Amino acid sequence: MRSPVLNADRELNQEPPSLAVEEAAAATPAFATERDERWPQVVRALRHPNFRLFWSGNFLSNIGTWMQNVAQGWLVLTLTNSAFWLGVVGFAGSIPFLLFTLFGGVIADRVNKRRLLLVTQTVMMLLAFMLAVLTWLKIVTVWEVIALSFLNGMAMAMNAPSYQALVPRLVPREDLTNAIALNSAQFNMSRILGPTLGGYAMAAVGMAGNFFLNGFSYLAVLWALTRIRYPEQEQRRHPSFLTSLREGFGYLREQPQMLVLVWMTGVASFFAIPFLTFIPFFAKVQLHTGESGLGWLLAASGLGAVLGAVTVAALGTLRHRGRVVVVAGLFFFAAIAGFCYSHSFALSQCLALVEGYSAILMISSFNVAIQHLSSDEMRGRVMSIYATCFLGLPPIGALLAGEMSRHIPTGHALATMAALAAAIYIGFYLFSRALRELD
Repeated sequence: MRSPVLNADRELNQEPPSLAVEEAAAATPAFATERDERWPQVVRALRHPNFRLFWSGNFLSNIGTWMQNVAQGWLVLTLTNSAFWLGVVGFAGSIPFLLFTLFGGVIADRVNKRRLLLVTQTVMMLLAFMLAVLTWLKIVTVWEVIALSFLNGMAMAMNAPSYQALVPRLVPREDLTNAIALNSAQFNMSRILGPTLGGYAMAAVGMAGNFFLNGFSYLAVLWALTRIRYPEQEQRRHPSFLTSLREGFGYLREQPQMLVLVWMTGVASFFAIPFLTFIPFFAKVQLHTGESGLGWLLAASGLGAVLGAVTVAALGTLRHRGRVVVVAGLFFFAAIAGFCYSHSFALSQCLALVEGYSAILMISSFNVAIQHLSSDEMRGRVMSIYATCFLGLPPIGALLAGEMSRHIPTGHALATMAALAAAIYIGFYLFSRALRELD
């Protein structure tokens, strides 16, 4: 289930998050647990069978996703021999997050989340099989890859809010931080395993075989979604679509702590996360290494992300989250700036490790805090706004970085953007009392 790292819980004008719902949930099999002594703190959320099903199904599906990403990039290069078309395909797959995620959040608050996830996951599975067939028949063109990437991005954008809003219904409140961290860990473990397995699979069964394997990997998450049990949210009449969307933004404006966290997410996504797109450039031009060197750099970033997720999972409850997001963000921006000027491969690997660790620590803290602060009624819309910032702004930031690189060296451009993000974070902490008081 493609939701890098975006993984997933107060109540609107009511007591802290729907106590009645929590009490009812505790009495249902949704939060049934296996004996606590079997599950150490770092994987505490996995003691809940429903979350364990959800987690494992998504882990297998994400491995397939990364396998397809490797093969799709190779396919585009085979068809065009052009880095430009690689960028076009990447943009086509990412821009739907900016265009459609907000609507996915409104839909998530109106319909059964499990059914919506079943639909979006099935669509993504069919798109993978379609790409596999076109490639196997040797009739695929780059325009078809672009179209399928855009459609897949639309399905992912509709999927993300429901995905994140469902997680708090699978675990009790005290295990939510651990569940979000474990979701981040599985996504980043798949980011390490998927490309490696994809390379071997491509050598063994070809690009079409890779796409078929990704299609089959969706069966794991579809099976998990049909097996999990959780207390359903009470369905009631809703206002119009646009009114619901306005209610989501209005609710966010009335919650200063959530609002500042969403703004900070947008800053990091626009100014810093686009750096990841340019790692191949630094590997080839600045560090003078080949594909294997690029693989080691990406693996170091992925390993740092896994370690960051494990840290959050082991802590259980994050305290002083306002400080945590600022400090982690500053380390993230500093690591990016250092990487931009590094000419040592070993130093760049260390900085990539720090970048991955601090990024996941920051993002997990955002996610946990917003989930805890949001009401059940508004969670889908709140998470759609968060996901729009987190997933929709990096393509626009990458375009800005690319334009700046036409006038100044690429390293200067990305380091300048990271420094600007750091200055904004310091400003948020100094001038936002809501952020300083966030615990």
